[in-house]
Amino acid sequence: MRITLAQVDCLLGDIEGNLRHAREVLGQASADRADLVVFPELSLSGYSLGEVPQDVTLEADDPRLTGLASDLDVVVGFHERTAGLHSYNAAAYFSAGELRHLHRKLYLPTYGIFEERKHFSPGQAMRAFTTRWGRQALLVCNDAWQPQLAFISVQDGARILLLPTSSAQSLFPEHYDSAEYWRDITRFYGRMFQSYVVFVNRVGAEGRLHFWGGSHVVDPWGETVAEAPQGEEAILTVDIDLDEVRRRRREVPLVREARLGLLQRELRRLAEEGGDL
Repeated sequence: MRITLAQVDCLLGDIEGNLRHAREVLGQASADRADLVVFPELSLSGYSLGEVPQDVTLEADDPRLTGLASDLDVVVGFHERTAGLHSYNAAAYFSAGELRHLHRKLYLPTYGIFEERKHFSPGQAMRAFTTRWGRQALLVCNDAWQPQLAFISVQDGARILLLPTSSAQSLFPEHYDSAEYWRDITRFYGRMFQSYVVFVNRVGAEGRLHFWGGSHVVDPWGETVAEAPQGEEAILTVDIDLDEVRRRRREVPLVREARLGLLQRELRRLAEEGGDL
């Protein structure tokens, strides 16, 4: 399988401009014979939505979105509009002009300069999904800081974890190196969940937020097999062998020995004792 990591900048609030840029990237990826192209979190709207006066929401079946996936599969991030009261920080997987899977970000950071809960509602489900290359899962940025979601994904059959993000180096500089944290997370997921991990970050700046890039792919042994540079746009195309996931899980059966019944009992106990929000 050949995956293109679209480490791009985006124009805050300019859906049409970001769509044009996405189509240019898709043309390059198609020429590179990619099977799947993954764009960063909120790649069609930009991240700092509190600074955008106009409505930048899109419905998940908008023809401008489904039209992106003609000869290859596409993951794109956008501000999702629904028929109800809620809108979401969403990432959608499109294939052959159809919506294959929609993930609504589950964990919304609202601390420091982050204010996602002001603009989005949290999603309510975590599911892996079937593609032409087997099952995959989407975790949007801060979702990946909750290891239980990656665990659920691989138990649901995912062999690839797709992580579109808008990660910025803007907080706690004396204790927190964003790139180092993300490399630790993706390496841990690859190694312990025995999956490919595809981390796609954006670049550029919005106010005090400086998005650093560093998109990369980690294999089921936790090794980085390809990495884009920091601080600049890059289109990185990587070949992966999904049979490596099966071989790794057969050699060391960490994923198989999850004991879901045990976990279900203990999680129910903790929730009943007041551990849920």
